[in-house]
Amino acid sequence: MSDSGTGPSTGSGDGTRAVRAGLPEPAKNQPHLPGPAFAAHYHLPGDVDGPYTYGRDQNPTWSLLEGAIGELEAPGQEGVETLTFASGMAAVSAVVFSQLRAGDMLVLPSDGYQVLPMVREQLEAYGIEVRTAPTGGDAQLDVLDGAKLLWIESPSNPGLDVCDIRRLVEAAHARGALVAVDNTLATPLGQRPLELGADFAVASGTKQLTGHGDVLLGYVVGRDAEAMAAVRRWRKIIGAIPGPMEAWLAHRSIATLQLRVDRQCATALTVAEALQRRPEVTGLRYPGLPDDPSHKIASQQMRRFGCVLSFTLPTRARADRFLDALRLVDDATSFGGVRSTAERRGRWGGDAVPEGFIRFSVGAEDPEDLVADVLRALDASAQ
Repeated sequence: MSDSGTGPSTGSGDGTRAVRAGLPEPAKNQPHLPGPAFAAHYHLPGDVDGPYTYGRDQNPTWSLLEGAIGELEAPGQEGVETLTFASGMAAVSAVVFSQLRAGDMLVLPSDGYQVLPMVREQLEAYGIEVRTAPTGGDAQLDVLDGAKLLWIESPSNPGLDVCDIRRLVEAAHARGALVAVDNTLATPLGQRPLELGADFAVASGTKQLTGHGDVLLGYVVGRDAEAMAAVRRWRKIIGAIPGPMEAWLAHRSIATLQLRVDRQCATALTVAEALQRRPEVTGLRYPGLPDDPSHKIASQQMRRFGCVLSFTLPTRARADRFLDALRLVDDATSFGGVRSTAERRGRWGGDAVPEGFIRFSVGAEDPEDLVADVLRALDASAQ
């Protein structure tokens, strides 16, 4: 899975895998998960060899975490490497900037994460062509010719459109392009991009993977040794490495991933079903709803539909009143945490969404309590 040297977890269930992923072989009188290794340098007499030489290159705590993430993203697959980063955008940047050169062409989703336009601007300044198309309807197929790298975000953030990853991968590979899939919204328990044929699975571990809103983290998982060597080299050059404490907290948090994801996904569907019955709610999107435009393809490639839903209220003022009236939901950005959050996404200015558009991240609260809070806040916001 990675160069961590850890043995594979036993059992094939998601819960078993999450609980045991990346743990070292048991040793008498030693902890199950060793504490974070705070080291800038290591004892290194004589010739330079071994995995740990300098703190910017590798760390034992990263190695265990990378092994765990690799087991989740690509269970049973040989030759897969995982690299962790200081944030999700550090991971995104590492793939993009390590794989592209002046004169190359990248295809991005036009409805993806709001920082992607900044990435486009920087790439174009370096002489790299960037084309965009929406996620829905597999529209990126129409702009693939000549691409060196296709970037997929499915489900998209914040609109929650889904594309046929297998179809896009096959088309990209037929044209000689690599494919990276942003797996942040789905998590490896929702879908596994490498099993769908992608070359890279990339994600912000800040979100549901760690799930407590207290860690910034990113990762890249890849199957091509040469491509991953370039990603590793970029990490060394740019120095966007995770802190050992953050890596340890992330690994500890992964043990509850299946419990959190199952609870959050089930409650997200319950909230979405409640919102369907409200006349003031329009544009409701959740891939788990049977009548969602993305449900059919999502059902073919996703095992869980995520904890995020989106919808629109009639006006900006109504949306602000709704958010202010919520008592169990924090008005905050990001998503995937055990505490529910929501925000009026238009306040950032980077997404092409209506002023009343709400991105809602469902936490681990009791579903009855959360639905009651949402319905009460909708009623209160109408006043």
